[in-house]
Amino acid sequence: MSITIKDGIKRMRSQNYNYNFRYSDGFFARWGRTLDKDPNFSPYGPEIADIEISTICHGINNKPCKHCYKSNTGIGENMSFETFKIIFDKLPLTLTQIAFGIGDIDGNPDMWKMFDYCRNNERNPVVPNLTINGWGLTDDLAKRFASVCGAVAVSRYEPKDVCYDAVKKLTDAGMTQVNIHMLVAEETYDACMELVRDTKTDPRLEKLNAVVFLTLKQKGRGKGYSVIPFNKYKKLIKKCENLKVRYGMDSCSAAKFLECVKDSPRYKQFETVAEPCESSLFSLYCNEKGEFFPCSFTENSKFDECDWTEGLSLVECENFLKDIWYHPKTKKFRKKLIASAKSNALKCRECPAYKI
Repeated sequence: MSITIKDGIKRMRSQNYNYNFRYSDGFFARWGRTLDKDPNFSPYGPEIADIEISTICHGINNKPCKHCYKSNTGIGENMSFETFKIIFDKLPLTLTQIAFGIGDIDGNPDMWKMFDYCRNNERNPVVPNLTINGWGLTDDLAKRFASVCGAVAVSRYEPKDVCYDAVKKLTDAGMTQVNIHMLVAEETYDACMELVRDTKTDPRLEKLNAVVFLTLKQKGRGKGYSVIPFNKYKKLIKKCENLKVRYGMDSCSAAKFLECVKDSPRYKQFETVAEPCESSLFSLYCNEKGEFFPCSFTENSKFDECDWTEGLSLVECENFLKDIWYHPKTKKFRKKLIASAKSNALKCRECPAYKI
C-alpha cells in the first residue's frame, strides 16, 4: 500500500483499493483491482470524516430548527482544539476531507485553528468543509471561509432569505463549491419545490453549485416529521431534471433516488455518481466528545442487533485500525450494510437504522 501527493493530487494505491483525490476541487475517483471493479470498503481507514465540533446552536433569529435530529439548542458543548489534534493525528493517511459540524458560526472559537491544522498539516494535508445555517454570516466571514474551505453548504430554513443571502456572500467571496442543503419530508415538500424554482429565478443563487436533498431520519426533533411518499420524491427529482437544476442527495437516499430513475436512459450515469451509504466503509462520524459512531444518525442508537448507545473513544484509542475501524461493533454494522445490497433489485446499500 502506498499514498503519494504530487501536483495537487493524492494517490492511494494497493492491490484491491485505489483512489485519486484532487485538492483543488474535491474530484474523487475510487476503484478496486481493476477500473471497473469497486471495493466494498476501505481496508486502510476512512476517506472522509464527519466531525462535530460544536452542538451550540441558537438557530435562525434565536429559533432552533424544528426538525433538528440532534435537538441542538443554545446550550451545548464544544470540542477543544487540543482534542481535535489528538483525534486528527490518530486518523490514517487515507483521509482526504473533513466535514465539520457546527451550529452557530461563532459557536466554537477554535474552529479556525482546526481548519488551519487540516490545511497545513505536514503529515496529511486535509481539506476542511463546513455546513452552516447562514445566520450571522458577514462578508468578512465569507471571505475567511472561502480562503480555507473546499466547500460550504448552507442549510435552508425559514425565512429562506437567510440562506440565499449567505449563498451570495460566499459566491461573491469567490467560492465555487457552495451548496444548499434542504431536508426532504412531507412537511417540507412545498419548500423543496419552491427552492428548485428559486434556483432559476433568484439572482442570489446564480453561482450556486447545487441543491443537495437530505432525506428525513426520524431522530431528535425530526421524530415529529413524516417520511415523504415515494411518488412525491420522484416528482421532486423529475422537477430538477426538467428544469436542468444542478442537484444531489445525501448517501442515505441514494437507493431511493436510483429507484426513481431506474427507467431513465441515463441510469448508468446516475448509478456511477450516486454513492449509497458509506458509513464505516469509507467514512466515519465523531461527536464533540471525541466518540466514534458509523454516522451521526446512529449516535446513541440501538437497531437491528447493532448497539451504538455508546460510541468508541477516538481520544483514548491506541491503534485506530485495531480499536476503531476493525472493532467488533464496527465490523457488525459494516457487514449488515454490505449485505443490504443483496436484498434489493438495484444491488444498492440501504440504511440498516432508518426507513428512508
